[in-house]
Amino acid sequence: MNKADTPTLRAFALLEHLVKADRPLSLAEIVQDFEAPKASLHRMLAALEAGGLVIREPGGKNTYAIGPRLSQLGMNVVMHTGGRRVRHAILSRLVADLGETCNLTMLNETEVLYLDRKEAPWPLRLDLKPGSQVPVHCSASGKLLLAMLPREERGMLVRTLKLERFTANTITDVELLEAELDRIAYKQIGVDNEEFVAGIACVAAPLISANGTCLAAIAVHAPIARTPLSRAMEFVPRLQEAARELAQTF
Repeated sequence: MNKADTPTLRAFALLEHLVKADRPLSLAEIVQDFEAPKASLHRMLAALEAGGLVIREPGGKNTYAIGPRLSQLGMNVVMHTGGRRVRHAILSRLVADLGETCNLTMLNETEVLYLDRKEAPWPLRLDLKPGSQVPVHCSASGKLLLAMLPREERGMLVRTLKLERFTANTITDVELLEAELDRIAYKQIGVDNEEFVAGIACVAAPLISANGTCLAAIAVHAPIARTPLSRAMEFVPRLQEAARELAQTF
């Protein structure tokens, strides 16, 4: 057997195929594009499904998508690779320049995942360590990451969200949220005007890859008593500069 053609590597190649598809695939679609007999594919998919690496989407279409175990592995790779040290150094410089807490986040299913965070030296702070997750509809990073998705994908995702109210400013209407996301997509700046935590404002900028894909978001947040939203908006150019640096680490 070719060392590059083992059962393990074929299963890995199948996972790569599902990830690149960016949507659930039926067995017939996989057979069409993946070089393996249908019976072999069926066995591989069954084994991957049993291990939580692949799931079958609910409904009658019997399509396959990446599973929670594989999603978690991907997030762990991003959070713990060597690039993390460089990213943390960039984040630390940003906090030193702005004097407020900054964080780096990615979209994880329907929530925002904190990849890294650097606290400013102030006594008032939120306990959101790397690995924490926050709602996507009421956070600056979350709304920004939603807004940067392809419009059709964004619309489908928004309609699955439970738009829970956290403060008087939380957007809980789908149409109002869609309008807000349109504004954010145009400006490419996310804003949380006390929508998740009363008294806390946040501004976020996207990390854009060389091919124009939004990779993640970087944000600064602070109590409005110290840094009102109008003041936080003045941080945008420095946030965008850090975002360009961070994008090169992925």
